[in-house]
Amino acid sequence: MNNYEIADHFSLLSKLMDIHGEDSFRAKSYSIAAYNIEKLPGEAAEMDESTLASMKGIGASTGKKIKELLTTGKMQALEDMLAKTPAGILDMLQIKGLGPKKISVIWNELGIESLGELEYACNENRLVALKGFGAKTQESVLQNLAYFKQNIGFHLWAEVDAFAQLILAQLQNKFPAARFSTSGELRRQMETLEYADILTDAPVAEIVALFSASEGTQTETNGTTTTISLPGQPRLRITQTTRGAFYRDLFMHSAGEEFLEEIAAKYQVPESPASEDEIFTTNGLPFIPAMMREKREVLSKPAETFSKLIQPNEIKGIIHSHSKWSDGLNTLEEMATAAKAAGLEYLVISDHSQTAVYADGLKPDRIAAQHQEIEQLNAKLAPFRIFKSIESDILGDGSLDYSPQVLATFDLVIASVHSNLKMSEEKAMERVLNAIRNPYTTILGHPTGRLLLSRKGYPLDHKVIIDACAEHNVVLEINAHPRRLDMDWRWIEYAMERGVMLSVDPDAHSIEGYKDTYYGVMTAQKGGLTKEFNLSSYSLAELEQYIAVRKQKAGI
Repeated sequence: MNNYEIADHFSLLSKLMDIHGEDSFRAKSYSIAAYNIEKLPGEAAEMDESTLASMKGIGASTGKKIKELLTTGKMQALEDMLAKTPAGILDMLQIKGLGPKKISVIWNELGIESLGELEYACNENRLVALKGFGAKTQESVLQNLAYFKQNIGFHLWAEVDAFAQLILAQLQNKFPAARFSTSGELRRQMETLEYADILTDAPVAEIVALFSASEGTQTETNGTTTTISLPGQPRLRITQTTRGAFYRDLFMHSAGEEFLEEIAAKYQVPESPASEDEIFTTNGLPFIPAMMREKREVLSKPAETFSKLIQPNEIKGIIHSHSKWSDGLNTLEEMATAAKAAGLEYLVISDHSQTAVYADGLKPDRIAAQHQEIEQLNAKLAPFRIFKSIESDILGDGSLDYSPQVLATFDLVIASVHSNLKMSEEKAMERVLNAIRNPYTTILGHPTGRLLLSRKGYPLDHKVIIDACAEHNVVLEINAHPRRLDMDWRWIEYAMERGVMLSVDPDAHSIEGYKDTYYGVMTAQKGGLTKEFNLSSYSLAELEQYIAVRKQKAGI
């Protein structure tokens, strides 16, 4: 287990104790322990019990439970709580807006122990009368229930891809002469998906036998497709093909419905092609990467559309990052040194602004102190450069979090919504458009505020937002965190048509977070982004010039 998985166990224990009305002080202590475990300077699995006990915020008792978890895979205190908790209560913890206290009230006062009962109770207006609830809370629970049910069984692309690559390596090792490839929505780099799809000409019955030895594994076969369900993992869906038909089937299983309809209507797919390339050349088409095989229109695009797609090695710097100045795990110098060591040319440090009290957002006096450190580090690390930035909260009226005098001290400003996310489209549009019109806004951060599989994000008219960014020379962020991937790839092409710059940014809260840039590039490819339209692909000199010209045009 890594630190995040360990922390999840402690966090769950804390929530269950609250639901059962146990000692609130002990419940809180487990919640704090979860927070501290995530912040450990190294992996707990690599520390002995005495080292863990000496860590800030851990102590002997927590250290002992961590080692129990790492040794046995279980924590008895948590097992005891789970034993007396109905499974449906655990499901309720997945519903946004329902914390332990509210779940306790629902369970104890209404006797509700499942999501189905909860939905029925909402439809019968039974939550309205409960203390701490009301009509708005009930409606919110209903909406979040619907969203949860819609996405149940789905996983983030990053999670499924990591799992699939591990399985592929193991299978290729076991069947060295066979062909294997990811397929389906996984190969098309969809942001969320149900299955880890794999196509192979290896004997599927032998593959199933390998997994069947694992406790709790379930399999289901339907024609040439076998689904393998492994405990705690995305469902693995293996499709059997033959060696001669491998690339034909790979092509057919790696495209969206509309794309395939156009292929069937106008083109021919050879029965036994030697490669996917042959399918395209036979039809006089440029090779279209799997991630872009969605809409029929893509078949009429020129070859350079696909040959110029942004690549991970074309990211020249880290834009949007957080350090210990706010809620990051690493010091500013550690963040900069790591970026430089990775061959990057610059770091845009954008800690949280003053309204983000939960993230220790920067007051003006701390901004001045941070800028002083940046200047010292720039002298030390040259030619590498740290740019002075901030992730400024977009306030309720669309204004930014500082006075113009403070905003003028930054090289660039990332404006993002972090609070009061439940807005009508009218309110969301007014708020975001006001921020775009602010001359100090350089980048609109994670434009819809969505969290994949958890939160839909506030409703926006994307065309109007993109048009406004074009008018006011504001960059649209493609937030690379696997749970965000926001802006949605479906709007990248329109943004490029309007001449709007985009920026693949990791929103890194640690050095480790830099790796998320890869997922941003993958979703950017799906939308057709080229490096020319990506701000974080600019060299240091190009970014310096961009900032200078933009400030001049904005009159700041």
